[in-house]
Amino acid sequence: MENIGLACDHAGFELKQFVIQYLEEKGLSFKDYGTYSTDSCDYPDFAHALARGIEGGEVEKGIAICGSGEGISMTLNKHQGIRAALVWDPEIAHMTRLHNDANVLAMPGRYISTETARAIMDEFLNTDFEGGRHIRRIEKIPVK
Repeated sequence: MENIGLACDHAGFELKQFVIQYLEEKGLSFKDYGTYSTDSCDYPDFAHALARGIEGGEVEKGIAICGSGEGISMTLNKHQGIRAALVWDPEIAHMTRLHNDANVLAMPGRYISTETARAIMDEFLNTDFEGGRHIRRIEKIPVK
């Protein structure tokens, strides 16, 4: 069973609460790296904690949320072991797992509904990496 890390800022807090409910319904384990309220905060604090959790093997994948999804995904992608994908549509979630082996799903908390978030998470969590020709491309992502 996968252990999934969660991170958000104040703008993503409400959607993160829905994500927690979704994961509990699916019987999936998770670790919440914060934030824990709608009080104003800085997304990098929580993005870095999630990234370190993945890189250290504490969790296998992550779900991250901020208002637009942009800031948190930019921060996550500064880490060499992270492939965070900003997703607003289920088909993109499918493709980013299939071709990019994304290990963090970033969602825009202010711009998608819980129904869309559910469909996105279904695709992200249930799509395996295709491998093949995509492996060499993924191997070129980290800065060495």
